[in-house]
Amino acid sequence: MPAFNRALPEFDRLNAQVLGISVDSEPCNTAWKKSLGGLDYPLLSDFWPHGAVSEQYGILRDGGFSERTVIVVDREGIVRYIDVHNIAEVPDPQEAINALRSIT
Repeated sequence: MPAFNRALPEFDRLNAQVLGISVDSEPCNTAWKKSLGGLDYPLLSDFWPHGAVSEQYGILRDGGFSERTVIVVDREGIVRYIDVHNIAEVPDPQEAINALRSIT
C-alpha cells in the first residue's frame, strides 16, 4: 500500500484513481492506515455484506479473506488487468502503471 502511495504522481499523470479495498471493517482499516503512516488514496471496506465486492471479482477466498490483487478497470467499467498475488507478496505498482499505459 505505501508503494502505491509513493507512485500516486504517476497514477495522476495517467488520470487514474487508486483505491484500496479490504474485507475488514472501517475502524480496522482506519487503524491499519494509521499504522502505515497514512495513505493519500481511499481505503474502502468490503465488510458488509462481507466480501460481496471481492466475491464479484472472484477473489474471495475460503474463510472470508480476499486475495491480494491488483485490478485495473477502465472508464467504461471493464476489467482490463487483474493480477493476483500470494498474500505474502507485495504487488509492484509499476505493473499496474504498465497496464494503464497499455489501455490509454
